[in-house]
Amino acid sequence: MARVKKTSKNSEKIPDSYEGRRAVDVLAPDELASPLIFASPHSGRDYPVDLLRNARLDRHGLRQSEDCYVDLLFDEAPQMGAPLLRALFPRAYVDVNRSRDELDPRMFADNLPSSADTRSSRVIAGLGVIPRIVADGHDIYDRKLYFRDARRRLNHCYDPYHETLIHLIKAAQDKFGVAIVVDCHSMPSASSTPFHEQSQALDIVLGDRFGSSCAPAFVQHAESILIDLGYETARNAPYAGGFVAASYGRPKSGVHVLQLEINRGLYLDETRIARTEKFEKLRKDMASFIHRISAFDAADLWPAIAAE
Repeated sequence: MARVKKTSKNSEKIPDSYEGRRAVDVLAPDELASPLIFASPHSGRDYPVDLLRNARLDRHGLRQSEDCYVDLLFDEAPQMGAPLLRALFPRAYVDVNRSRDELDPRMFADNLPSSADTRSSRVIAGLGVIPRIVADGHDIYDRKLYFRDARRRLNHCYDPYHETLIHLIKAAQDKFGVAIVVDCHSMPSASSTPFHEQSQALDIVLGDRFGSSCAPAFVQHAESILIDLGYETARNAPYAGGFVAASYGRPKSGVHVLQLEINRGLYLDETRIARTEKFEKLRKDMASFIHRISAFDAADLWPAIAAE
């Protein structure tokens, strides 16, 4: 349940906005030894003053949209030769897994540019690039924003994230001929409900846009490792991959994107938004996953490039 904010004297140091501040972070390996790129776009915990000031929800309420601590689950990637890209800003502020133009006209006091995609299903649901609601459906704001607010956020958060991702993809392609983005997310435990009574609850959902964003051989390799580690998996249901997978996943051009959705019930107290005692086991398993998935031979993906 999201909570409406109350007046607070909390003196915690937080940014006014992201203008002039670092919005993204890359944990880079000493030497690039893998075409893999791990990315955590929704685990940012650095809430700026301009969001907290304009929101009707308190920080706890805003955090309902976070993929809480997913960046920490994958922070062993640099030790295995692969970078980890992290958004530092929260998803409730800017959602980089959306098109830059997915803007909700209901949120703004002034007109949006003609390029705005105001009719996408995600915008209609309130989950555009500047979200109107948090994940549990509560409105974030009790006032209208102005387009200049959105433009500022896009310039200082959205653009740096995607520019950095593009740079990492190019670096991997230059060295290995291919790039493989593992887009790391979490899902509410309620989303893991099995589709059939005889089925177990899902632990991890792999999304490859129904085969269009990642080579099937790599998806199979990743899924086999997760099953061997004891996790119940599914593909593309209920999550097939978002904007990043759809926009960057071009297997015939040597760029593969696989989205992972991890059941928060495996590591998080979802009411308190606090890590549980199971967190370290999952983190160790994800380190094993990274190590084993890194053994995939990038040369197996080269024919997809030649076939272009």
